[in-house]
Amino acid sequence: MWKKLSPIPDQTGFGWPFAGVLDGKLLVAGGANFPESPPWAGGAKKWHDDIFVLSQPHGQWQIAGKLPRASGYGVSITTPRGIICIGGCDAQQHFRDVLLLTRDGAKIHSKSLAPLPRPMAYGSGTLLGDTIYIVGGIEEPGSTNCLKNFWALNLAEKNPEWRELDPWPGPARMLAVVAAANDALYVVSGTELSGGPDGKPVRRYLTDTYEFRANSGWKRMADIPRAAVAAPSPAPVLDDGRFLVISGDDGTKLGFQPLDKHPGFARDVLAFDPKSNSWKTLGEVPGPTQVTVPVVKWAGQYVLPNGEIRPAVRTPEVWSLQMK
Repeated sequence: MWKKLSPIPDQTGFGWPFAGVLDGKLLVAGGANFPESPPWAGGAKKWHDDIFVLSQPHGQWQIAGKLPRASGYGVSITTPRGIICIGGCDAQQHFRDVLLLTRDGAKIHSKSLAPLPRPMAYGSGTLLGDTIYIVGGIEEPGSTNCLKNFWALNLAEKNPEWRELDPWPGPARMLAVVAAANDALYVVSGTELSGGPDGKPVRRYLTDTYEFRANSGWKRMADIPRAAVAAPSPAPVLDDGRFLVISGDDGTKLGFQPLDKHPGFARDVLAFDPKSNSWKTLGEVPGPTQVTVPVVKWAGQYVLPNGEIRPAVRTPEVWSLQMK
């Protein structure tokens, strides 16, 4: 069941903020948007550092502080220690930063953890057991190739450091969907990059799916029926072990013109069943087709805070999905 929560108190909304749960409260921080006008009308992209907090599902958002610097397009993981914000970027650079956000009363604190092996933005990640896994991304603005990285941080260690593990057997990618389900890590879709004739990055939309288990490594699974680039991630997981890929850019509208008439992204919700290694359609999203947005499990529901609903267009809306 889908429902709309209170919108973020920003007229434009944010693409790919950090988000998670801290002391039982939903937190959203950073991200990027075009606050004045879209890029085709000359608007400039702006990165943000505001931290917003929602104390209860029927409440209103409050400003609770700022990040150490404006950033977005990183990976955020809710852990028992706090929210861990990994990588990301601003207009000039991509970051190796790993920050732990904690709360002391009304004040949000940040602490630096072990940095990533390399700068990374537009990657994906999730927590499986005590270990954070990071998959893909790009190393710097304007990159024409993706990282083929598989990094792990074991939070059970006294002084955790990132380990570089053997990556999945398919192409390098960014904007993939990941899921922690069935005691395994799954990597789905994303886009590969190459350099075009003009030197700008060209996308190749991917539909491959992989399963990773620490004791047996990688295994190719059934392809997703369509690409789901930048779909909300990490994917919501059902009680029976299936996980959901919601919306995403399927590539069918790549190059659509005029951009201000773009109809949005894929509306269908796809479910993957690891036990039968099969995909099934489970309906459609009722609201805007949010992409470039983290998924946060909070108060018995999966929350999608803002995101991009058309190229360069964000939404301040916050939607949640409650599975029965």
